[in-house]
Amino acid sequence: MSQTIVIDPVTRIEGHSKITIQLDDRGEVVDAQFHVTQFRGFERITQGRPVHEMPALMARICGICPVSHLIASAKAVDDIMAVEPTPTGADLRRVINLGQIVQSNALSFFHLSSPDLLFGFDGDPAQRNILGVAAANPQLARDGIGLRKWGQQIIEWMGGKRIHPEGIVPGGVAFRLTEEVRDRILAGVPDALAATERAIAWYKSDMLRWEEEATTLGNFRSAFMALVDRQGNVDHYGGWIKVIDADGHALAEPIDPKHFNDYIGEAVEPWSYLKSTFWKPMGYPDGIYRVGPLARLNVAEKTGTPRADEELEKFRWRVGRVASSSFHYHYARLIDTLHAIEKIELLLRGPEITGPHTRSTAGINRNEGIGVSEAPRGTLMHHYKVDDDGLVEWVNLVIATGHNNMAMNRAVLQVARHYVKGDRLEESMLNRVESVIRCYDPCLSCSTHALGQMAIKIDLLAPDGRVLSQLAR
Repeated sequence: MSQTIVIDPVTRIEGHSKITIQLDDRGEVVDAQFHVTQFRGFERITQGRPVHEMPALMARICGICPVSHLIASAKAVDDIMAVEPTPTGADLRRVINLGQIVQSNALSFFHLSSPDLLFGFDGDPAQRNILGVAAANPQLARDGIGLRKWGQQIIEWMGGKRIHPEGIVPGGVAFRLTEEVRDRILAGVPDALAATERAIAWYKSDMLRWEEEATTLGNFRSAFMALVDRQGNVDHYGGWIKVIDADGHALAEPIDPKHFNDYIGEAVEPWSYLKSTFWKPMGYPDGIYRVGPLARLNVAEKTGTPRADEELEKFRWRVGRVASSSFHYHYARLIDTLHAIEKIELLLRGPEITGPHTRSTAGINRNEGIGVSEAPRGTLMHHYKVDDDGLVEWVNLVIATGHNNMAMNRAVLQVARHYVKGDRLEESMLNRVESVIRCYDPCLSCSTHALGQMAIKIDLLAPDGRVLSQLAR
């Protein structure tokens, strides 16, 4: 008889989700889906608010990557105000955003994914966690904690708080960077570089152990999307949207981020609160693409910093010019971190970084604005419409995890078909299904904006636990 396997919750990710796997009468996988089961309505609850409040409000949409939303939101308000941040203000935004990249990448690799990589996907579940990592490889654990701490300190020192900072405002940043804070951040660069390079060396030393996983965990052809600068290098803050196919050919000329709606569509499925984005010229669901650290390396010519570029050459020698396996997100995330640290140092050594001109000012000059930047998990888009008084009328957020939604579902089905057998279910089979989701490092609290028709059941309980009333859909 056919049966359904439910993995609920998916562990070691940010947010709430489950996976369902459908088996036929022979115990073979016929379908699998990744369900995001939480809903947040920031697009609606911000309506009616003054638009200058949007960056601070959007920072509260997520505790993992608040700076990413601050950046994209502030850029959208810049667009509405028809104002360009001062060069110093833009560079300070870049630094705090790169601090976000470092801390979030460290969380993903060291805390959430390294237990599988260290102990193996068949390892003891009781050991396969960050405490197990700390006991078995203390240096790896310390490096992860140190990197995340340094990234969070950058956010705190420059933005006022580690969680939900408020230092990024329309027109630039609110605070001038002092020489003391600059030097304090720079003092942490050598340790951050050393920790990242140790992690890369450790990862590469064990790559042969994961050859099967690299072949089967979300290995399929798709397009990739990321921001690039004028030279075609990685750009976490600005630049143009570049999209390539699985063979590395550009699907369009570099796109002005303000015109992303001409190319990116969104679909809603009844089984998830996470919208699925797609490349409009290819339609839905054929227009599948991926974003994030792997996409950034696939799309860009280079990273633009020496250590990361040297490692990028080795990465491409090992996995090809366009890496198709989702497993390679782990390696790409470490290179992304290395580049971010180098870029932080480069920006902080600029002659005007501690200058006084950190913010441009203006009023409401447009009724619509778009802001796009690279979040840790990929390209992030904020689109706002306001009235003539600057009150928000409409908001649409196109989140990095949403860009990856179709890819995650395809990856889950691929891995389930390869590993899951109904006649001999084992924990390691299901862990591999979960692990392909961890490759993408989804952040679900900020990405769940699709109001579909997922089943809802509400129970009204008496003090003794009896069900008094039940409402179901």
